[in-house]
Amino acid sequence: MDNQPRYNPQAYSKFFADSAAMRPPVPGTVPRGWLRDDIEYYTGFDKNGNPVEKSPVPIDMKLLRRGQERFNIYCSPCHSRLGDGKGIMVQRGYIPPPSFHEERVRQFPDGHFFDVITHGIRNMPSYKDQIPIADRWAIIAYIRALERSQNAAIEDVPPELRKSIR
Repeated sequence: MDNQPRYNPQAYSKFFADSAAMRPPVPGTVPRGWLRDDIEYYTGFDKNGNPVEKSPVPIDMKLLRRGQERFNIYCSPCHSRLGDGKGIMVQRGYIPPPSFHEERVRQFPDGHFFDVITHGIRNMPSYKDQIPIADRWAIIAYIRALERSQNAAIEDVPPELRKSIR
């Protein structure tokens, strides 16, 4: 047992027809940590192929802070920190992206934003290699907070604070 024959990586083998000692994985093999069985979380779409309406991630202040941080790094150069589509890249001549505060954009399901971050759209490139999946959902939560900040109703304010606003 302590002196078994073995092959080094990339070694030649007389045993296999293709002469390669390294064997391809068995079809259907999933590496540890890569089982993506939660379709909505990993794709932004439900089992029928429709974008999910609401994020599958519970929203809390920690998630919103992370979303704000990632948004300011990756999204604000074009979308601006306000989400109005007037970022520094637009001031330098890039085509302006839509404002997150437009009614049409506010109606998009969360899964649509996830898909756009993942695959890009029109002039926006894909960010799937730069932004991990958890951070994409955090950014979407922060975008929703930005939208809410510019389109809040009096009912969104706690009753005890409403008198100080009016």
